[in-house]
Amino acid sequence: MFETETHISCLFPEILAIIFSYLDVKDKGRVAQVCAAWRDASYHKSVWRGVEAKLHLRRANPSLFPSLQTRGIKKVQILSLRRSLSYVIQGMPHIESLNLCGCFNLTDNGLGHAFVQDIPSLRVLNLSLCKQITDSSLGRIAQYLKNLEVLELGGCSNITNTGLLLIAWGLHRLKSLNLRSCRHVSDVGIGHLSGMTRSAAEGCLSLEKLTLQDCQKLTDLSLKHVAKGLNKLKVLNLSFCGGISDAGMIHLSHMTHLCSLNLRSCDNISDTGIMHLAMGSLRLSGLDVSFCDKIGDQSLAYIAQGLYQLKSLSLCSCHISDDGINRMVRQMHQLKTLNIGQCVRITDKGLELIADHLTQLTGIDLYGCTKITKRGLERITQLPCLKVLNLGLWQMTESERMR
Repeated sequence: MFETETHISCLFPEILAIIFSYLDVKDKGRVAQVCAAWRDASYHKSVWRGVEAKLHLRRANPSLFPSLQTRGIKKVQILSLRRSLSYVIQGMPHIESLNLCGCFNLTDNGLGHAFVQDIPSLRVLNLSLCKQITDSSLGRIAQYLKNLEVLELGGCSNITNTGLLLIAWGLHRLKSLNLRSCRHVSDVGIGHLSGMTRSAAEGCLSLEKLTLQDCQKLTDLSLKHVAKGLNKLKVLNLSFCGGISDAGMIHLSHMTHLCSLNLRSCDNISDTGIMHLAMGSLRLSGLDVSFCDKIGDQSLAYIAQGLYQLKSLSLCSCHISDDGINRMVRQMHQLKTLNIGQCVRITDKGLELIADHLTQLTGIDLYGCTKITKRGLERITQLPCLKVLNLGLWQMTESERMR
């Protein structure tokens, strides 16, 4: 009897589709060119689930959007935009995610022509670094993208408080908002988002993540608004906000849903601010106070008393010493990531304390800790769960190399 030869082409299309789903995007496209059977299998929607198409929109391509729809692709990133944005919206009426980050030539006029009717499927919109976008575009977005959950506006420096009022009026389902470096945004705009002007706008009360990095006009009043109105907030980034102070931490200290707080380079935050956070009802898992040069050993004592559930703590370039480490480590049993780079007062004694007590650490940053030696590093490398050790500027002396 003749034995029939088994070949991959004998597999059912459903099995081929499962195999193809594990390929990277380029290879998914290549297998479609092998033969008709593979092409048909590769066009199964399960193969392309979650894939984001990255497109250069330069000239007309009648087959582009039908091809994407056939494969069930609903996420698009525009790498360069030389055609009208309406070309995309018309071609993909069920689009779920649109990334226009860095499309510098996108204007209010172009966006206005694209968003002319409700797009209920669109959940994610990234306009980061689209520097020509103004409040006018936010009006269109608030009117027609009612189901939007993620809006990225980082670097859109023409956005003002009026734009935030429009967002607060129309985008009630928004869960994540990035306003990084929106230099015109002030306490008034944050008040709009937080529902402080209910007569004009309900607010974005479902927000879970808010990025206010480098919004220089914000003061502690913004934090009061956030604490009062955005009680579902889990992640708050205030890095480089020079106008907030220790007093603002009192407002944040009772936000029970807050998991991650970034105060990096907030020059007016000191040990007193950390005391306020520690004395509240916070259950933070992540805290970053790197480059806050008024943070010292006393902050570590406060953290051990009231923020001992932290899993990630960043203290880079803070004025902490071995004494502060000693006051903290015995309570921080859940800590997995510790960043103490450029803390130049830390010595081998501090590393020994860390090695003895922070046994769950998976990562530690010692970049620029110039007083540590080979002896301290040997203790750190014995941590049972350690996976990441960043030494950066640390250099072993010649005599230590010879030992």
